Amino acid sequence: MAAKEEKLADLAERLHAPPRRDLTFYLVLVLAVLPIWSVVPLSWAFVVYALHSGLIWTFAWRGWGLFVLALGEVFFSVYHYNLTSFISGPSPTGPGNLHELQAVFKRVLQAGLASLPEEGFDEETLDVDRPGSPAETLTVLDYNDPRAVDFRNYLRTWFGKVPWSSIRRHEMFSWLYWSMYNSSFPGIDKVSESHRKVLLEVIQMLEYRAGSKIPDGSNPAATPLLLTLDPINVAWRPLIWYACVTLSNMYLRRSLKSRWNLKIGMYKDLEYVLRVPQGWNAHTGPRPIVFMHGLGLGLTQYRRFLEHIFTALPEHPVLVPLLPHVSQEILHPRFLRPMSRPEMTACLVGLLAELGWADLEEPSSDTSDSEEKSADESDKSKSAVRVPKGVTMLSHSNGSFSHAWMLKTHPRMVTRSCFVDPVTFCSWEGDLCYNFVYKPCANGLDLVIKYFVGTELGVANFLQRHFDWSSNCLWYEEIPNARDPKKTMFFLGGKDSIIDATRVRRYLTSHGVRKGLHFDPDGRHGQALLSSSPGHHEILRWLREQY
Repeated sequence: MAAKEEKLADLAERLHAPPRRDLTFYLVLVLAVLPIWSVVPLSWAFVVYALHSGLIWTFAWRGWGLFVLALGEVFFSVYHYNLTSFISGPSPTGPGNLHELQAVFKRVLQAGLASLPEEGFDEETLDVDRPGSPAETLTVLDYNDPRAVDFRNYLRTWFGKVPWSSIRRHEMFSWLYWSMYNSSFPGIDKVSESHRKVLLEVIQMLEYRAGSKIPDGSNPAATPLLLTLDPINVAWRPLIWYACVTLSNMYLRRSLKSRWNLKIGMYKDLEYVLRVPQGWNAHTGPRPIVFMHGLGLGLTQYRRFLEHIFTALPEHPVLVPLLPHVSQEILHPRFLRPMSRPEMTACLVGLLAELGWADLEEPSSDTSDSEEKSADESDKSKSAVRVPKGVTMLSHSNGSFSHAWMLKTHPRMVTRSCFVDPVTFCSWEGDLCYNFVYKPCANGLDLVIKYFVGTELGVANFLQRHFDWSSNCLWYEEIPNARDPKKTMFFLGGKDSIIDATRVRRYLTSHGVRKGLHFDPDGRHGQALLSSSPGHHEILRWLREQY
């Protein structure tokens, strides 16, 4: 038994070896990344050579055409560089609400304290409303306590997965100061008295939870990951790339509009795609669907999935908010100005109310109860006048952040929820930020995600300068009807390279989510949206259900 505890305690001390690159990494590098990446330096070389040698005066019309294209790439690369320099400055996002941050930190420290079985509860016989609700008292854990070991092991992800024993107090203060105030830590003696008091209180609670005292001093080898303060990671890409993406999305706006009778509209600064079937009735018709897409290429990336929804659910209204800042639409006025949580929720709430899909309600400052309260007399008395039924919200990947924001502030407007590859759960553990921004690429899929999505200008600006971790965290008790598979579904892939799907699965099942969880051991990020995936058919089946 002692040997087992010692082995468990060593989990947070294991050296993290960088992953070895396989053959697919080099194939993608040579066949996909380098051809696109090299357009910019080759254009510079061609323009400089043509001008310096005087060869430009001997060009025929084809040569002039090539020169104009190359010159366009040169000018665009300067523009792209200026934009990169612009977003490389300090994060425009100020410190979060201190009261909310303290509540979130307390919730993070309480996560995993309750003795909840990982295999989940019996949904039919469970009497408690919220298994594992944040009611655990934070006490000093023993160093070998499995809960302390697990906490140390995932918290070190924020320090590059170095052994826990190498983390020193200065680096931990730096990470805490960033997470609370979104600023660089000047030193414990240089912060204000109020900030020092908060830092000392939080680090003491953290040491209780970790079952370990953090040594004084500093260790540069254990530098924390400060997502919105670290140098921004942007890889250039040519004008032709952005032109193709923009033209593709423009074409799809027109083709989808004509083929599926869609409306391309604008509510304040939120552009959206809307399909309302002819004759649909808010009293008796199917519940409207709101799809929040993730990072990538916007409509170009999600076209096939949306067409499958339109085909499989011809009687359902469908709303798709378009997010240009994560869709590589560099000419859009909101490309480098992503919507904040208040702005996004205000737009969604106003749009849903304007469409008549949900009742406009005051924002909720408290978390919503996870289980639906039965026999609510006030709701019964209002049922005759409350015609709108709320919406089914379906989110993929990064879209789960907006989904979470809606559940936090307007839970009654979202009647059913479906999360596909959600990045909002367990995001406090650091795997999301580490895997997407800091982790070295090991295979071709990693490289595709890193170059074509992660290091794109708009995506990097959103994640590395506008990321609000406390707002983006969604807890079990904030999801209405989380254990009711008719009203809430979760789709996870065991081989997801962005989130630790196993830990997310463990978190959900430990709180009683069982029938509403679809876990594909061989699934990768985004695979559930492909028509060949079993998850794809399950998503459409669930959306067809009427509840």
